[in-house]
Amino acid sequence: MDEPESSQPEPPSPSDSAERDVPIVDSTGRVGAAGIAWLHGRTLAAMDSLGAYGEVRVRVVRDDEMAIAHERWKDTPGTTDVLTFDLRESGEAPLDTDVLICLDEGERQAAARGHDVRVELLLYVVHAMLHCLGHDDCDEASAATMHRAEDDLLRELGVGAVFDRGQLTGDHA
Repeated sequence: MDEPESSQPEPPSPSDSAERDVPIVDSTGRVGAAGIAWLHGRTLAAMDSLGAYGEVRVRVVRDDEMAIAHERWKDTPGTTDVLTFDLRESGEAPLDTDVLICLDEGERQAAARGHDVRVELLLYVVHAMLHCLGHDDCDEASAATMHRAEDDLLRELGVGAVFDRGQLTGDHA
């Protein structure tokens, strides 16, 4: 005998691509279509790896736009690398997040760390998603834990670690 059909539909699978959306806007005009496509694909893969779904809207900006947003939303003068706006009311899935990432800062950090700027921008998006999933970097111990989580995910995505480039063990700076 056939099992009776449930009166409630199955919940959507977090890996269902219809349940993940990552619109990326490059307001700098410098990332290029290939760079945006790469960042989009890696962000979707990161969401899969984290078991996250929902929408993560990314806007790539220059120093001047980031400095204005940094002052407005964090009351801190000057530019920064990433600002995360978790728009969920309850903090529960699915993600509903706006992310500002700064290309100019990304270029500076990528040059200093010796990797491609796309990797740095991906780090910023991963950082934002981890914040929304409960990670914090408000103190040294929390920051070290978050950096390890970022590096683990970036390794899994095939781009390699950013903070622990094989030279550090234990806590990260």
